Amino acid sequence: MENKAIQAFTESLIFRLDEKTEMIAKCLHQLSEEELWQRPNQASNSVGNLLLHLCGNIRQYMISGLGKQDDIRERDLEFNISGGYTKAALFEKLDGVLEETKAVVNALDNEAWLSEYQVQGFKLSGIGIALHVVEHYAYHTGQIAFWTKLLKAEDLGFYEGIDLNTKND
Repeated sequence: MENKAIQAFTESLIFRLDEKTEMIAKCLHQLSEEELWQRPNQASNSVGNLLLHLCGNIRQYMISGLGKQDDIRERDLEFNISGGYTKAALFEKLDGVLEETKAVVNALDNEAWLSEYQVQGFKLSGIGIALHVVEHYAYHTGQIAFWTKLLKAEDLGFYEGIDLNTKND
């Protein structure tokens, strides 16, 4: 029988990935194809670059690291591309990487979560890899949301219909 703590962790991991993906989808809905590749400045990335970066990072850590598939990531290309993908194509690419990730996550046993892996030069447990991916995904989702708000000067409605002032029991 699977460890209940690992099962709860896995469910929370997938929930957070799905939650952030919905946020990214809302941002993409607001942006034009041109804005997708617009950079705030030379030191910052476009939403398109960030999406490619997220795909590369998730693939390297989760699919290659935990899933033991070949590491095919070309990290520098994620930041050097300045077009060539539409919003729909990038979201489809991200969605595909996340579906592969969920398959990997759902196939892991307790030992795999606790084992150590060498990923991108770092030594991490399976749980450590998952924590990295979720925090990295959330970090860049925040950047995408911030840039979208700057471009559009509109609320993104991430928590529309939810009373965020509700007190804890």
